[in-house]
Amino acid sequence: MPVSSPSATGQLRDVAAEEVVSTVAEPAARRSRVSGIDRALQILDHLYETGAPAGGYAIAKAIGAPLSTVYVVIDELVERDMLIRRADGLVWLGPRLYHYGLVYARSLDFLSEASHVMHELCRQVGETVQICGRDHEHMVVLAMADGPGHFRVMSEVGTRVPLNWTASGRLLVGHMAEAERLAIFRRSAKVSPTQRAELDAKTLSDQAAKAYDERVSIQMSETDFLVSCVASPIKDAAGACVATISIVLPEAKVVANPGFYTDAVRAASAKIEHNLGWANAPRA
Repeated sequence: MPVSSPSATGQLRDVAAEEVVSTVAEPAARRSRVSGIDRALQILDHLYETGAPAGGYAIAKAIGAPLSTVYVVIDELVERDMLIRRADGLVWLGPRLYHYGLVYARSLDFLSEASHVMHELCRQVGETVQICGRDHEHMVVLAMADGPGHFRVMSEVGTRVPLNWTASGRLLVGHMAEAERLAIFRRSAKVSPTQRAELDAKTLSDQAAKAYDERVSIQMSETDFLVSCVASPIKDAAGACVATISIVLPEAKVVANPGFYTDAVRAASAKIEHNLGWANAPRA
């Protein structure tokens, strides 16, 4: 990796100095400046959230930044392998981010243990199993074990969906105070592809609390038609739901034998908590 010159490093840090927004009609209190590191994060977040390469103009428009600033920051990120520039001129996430991710993943005892139990559960029930976490107001798939059958799940590791679309999404906020749950669902609830996902914040909040207390949440056809998800919370030592383990399978199977899947997923989440020393944690 080439060593960056002090001027290049300073360029990224100070690149947004030009972004002072002011007009004669606006008071000085409304002036604002966005730092170079914030712009870099906005660009990376945009690519991550859209899941597709993009050009400088499209990125600038999406994040509301001056085009000249975006081009400078993109050049800096490409130089440092945080982004790559493709032959068609579009930019995408670079290899340096992948290496950071690998190191981070190796440091997570939780994810290592959860993945081990995930594969055990996959073999036990013969269905796809996922470990999911919360990314602000979205649920994100952290790990996945594909079932052995012909049924295939559309979501992959890294998939992000609104919290109200999934059984896991509700569990991930179930431990929170009611006011906090309501605020999150009021901001984040979106119409799902099947239009079956609940949108009312009070209903979602009540469902989340109930699912957390019962240690199981089930959704049917809310994200994809005829697809069901049976999830259980993984609670840390403080009783917070830090992640979920879930079985994704055809809706008809859950309808035919709900007890089998709910018992299996509850046992799996309890095993993860026990193996990590969280099993005797106080329940919120």
